[in-house]
Amino acid sequence: MEEQIKKMIIENYGSMRSFSDKIGLPNSTVVSILERGIKNSNITNVIKMCKALNISVDKLIDNNQLISTLNFDNATPIELSKDVIRIPVLGRIPAGTPIEAIEDIIGYEEIPKDWLKGGNEYFALVLEGDSMEPKYQDKDIGIFLKASDCESGQDCCIRINGFDATFKRVKKQENGIMVMPLNENNSTGFSTTFYTNDEIINKPVEIIGIIKQIRRNM
Repeated sequence: MEEQIKKMIIENYGSMRSFSDKIGLPNSTVVSILERGIKNSNITNVIKMCKALNISVDKLIDNNQLISTLNFDNATPIELSKDVIRIPVLGRIPAGTPIEAIEDIIGYEEIPKDWLKGGNEYFALVLEGDSMEPKYQDKDIGIFLKASDCESGQDCCIRINGFDATFKRVKKQENGIMVMPLNENNSTGFSTTFYTNDEIINKPVEIIGIIKQIRRNM
């Protein structure tokens, strides 16, 4: 595969150095990736290379390697007009078993500018899996209000163990919280999980955002 990538670089950019300059990486880094192997290299740099060559990352890297920490602080809005802003779709989040989400901007969604009143911040994620059906479906884009807490019964983006991200309903209890799928018969086998107040602090279990809206392609 690395030899095919080298050939594509030369065909499309003329030289390794021109390609490196185009994607904003040192030439030595690109050479190292191709010599060490795609699967042994920094995922973020590989993604940059794939975008420039119009290659799907999934074809080069298996899903277990592709997952990496989602940067929820990456949600910088872009102003389009006095009424509308664009927010980035930061990656994918499983509506199933928690796994790490992708640290990459994969698109943009427009939201009303007045949603930002009071200092509110938003980000978007692509939902994956069937554990939150029928209300939420695979490939829906979720618009999330960035938040560190929620009301009991709200559907939230949750980070577990400091990096794993999942989308579930949160039910609060005096001694902890329940993280619940809406579809108990989901394909991943994820069932309602209870976290004590001590586990919430020590794992940790963190609320990252509350679902505001979904966008669905029909």
